Amino acid sequence: MALIITDECINCDVCEPECPNGAISQGEEIYKIDPSLCTECMGHYNEPQCIEVCPVDCITTNPAMVESKEQLQAKYLSLISDKSSS
Repeated sequence: MALIITDECINCDVCEPECPNGAISQGEEIYKIDPSLCTECMGHYNEPQCIEVCPVDCITTNPAMVESKEQLQAKYLSLISDKSSS
C-alpha cells in the first residue's frame, strides 16, 4: 500500500527530506504523499522512513491504494528505471 498523511500532521517538515522517491510534498494544509511515487521505501530501506521520523504518528497505510510487496517492488523498479533514462 502507499502511505497517507492524516490531518494530525503538524507540518514539522521532517518527513519530506527522508523520502527517497520524492513522494512527499507540502499540500494546502498538511504534507501529502503522491501514491504513484510511494513505495513504502521498498528497495531503499527496510521500513518507511517517513513513519520512522514522524513525531506525531500521522502517517499510515492508504486504504484506497492497496498494493502487495510485489507491486511496490515493481513500482520501485519502474521509478529507478525512469530516473536512469532521464
